Amino acid sequence: MQDTTFNELADLALRQTGQAFERSKAYLMEARLATICRRESFAGLDDLAHCLKQRPNPRFEQEVAAALTGKATHFFKERETLEQVIAHALPARLKQSTNGRLRVWCAGVATGQEAWSLAIRLSELVDQPLGKAHVEIVATDVSLPALQIAQSGTYGHYAVQTGLSIARLMAHFDRQDTGDWIIKPGMRETVSFKRQNLMESANMLGQFDVILCRNVLSKMAPVMAKQAVETLAGQLLPGGFIFLSQDEDIHPIQPTLKPSRDMRGAWVPVERDESAEEAA
Repeated sequence: MQDTTFNELADLALRQTGQAFERSKAYLMEARLATICRRESFAGLDDLAHCLKQRPNPRFEQEVAAALTGKATHFFKERETLEQVIAHALPARLKQSTNGRLRVWCAGVATGQEAWSLAIRLSELVDQPLGKAHVEIVATDVSLPALQIAQSGTYGHYAVQTGLSIARLMAHFDRQDTGDWIIKPGMRETVSFKRQNLMESANMLGQFDVILCRNVLSKMAPVMAKQAVETLAGQLLPGGFIFLSQDEDIHPIQPTLKPSRDMRGAWVPVERDESAEEAA
């Protein structure tokens, strides 16, 4: 890959999705764009970049940028954070709810395992107040191919072996003739999947009690991550929680949010008086 090709693709990723690529990560570009290159019969990324430049096509640019985003995920990833959501964040929000309805946004969900893991945990709370509540899970990603996998709820043998216990696999998935596993029909009603770019307004999604956005912001350039956090915070209900990966710190780029005192990995809005103190 020529340096000019790398620079053009890195700039496209930055503009479209906020992703920051270093030259040492060029191999990730090649791996993530291999499917598009094969489909379009490009000899390599130089041909792809030439096509993008000579025949501008906003939809194709969007597809390429989305393909460059990371999609590494698995069932019950960072279990501690998921349990914080189940044991503390959602019950706290349920106590404040007047209608027993809660909304959760899983942002940057890739192929969907995070959203399905949350749905599985909620289904296991039959005799608890949270199990009787109506919890709507909205899962979003910028990549349409990833969302198609997520929405189908169909995963191969390796995917279901990563993070899922045998008991949960048998309880919530059906085996297909192909050998793949598909989420059972009853579970499908609890999760909806939508395309959403964190560089764009998310107002159409509505507001949420809990937002999960893990292992997304750390891959972005700081100025773009700040914009993404503003998008997330704009959809958070008063008293709600934003959960990031436990090693992600957003305070330097977004001082309007602070770590929760009670839940590791959770962020809450800074109160007005606290903002005034910091400004002073």
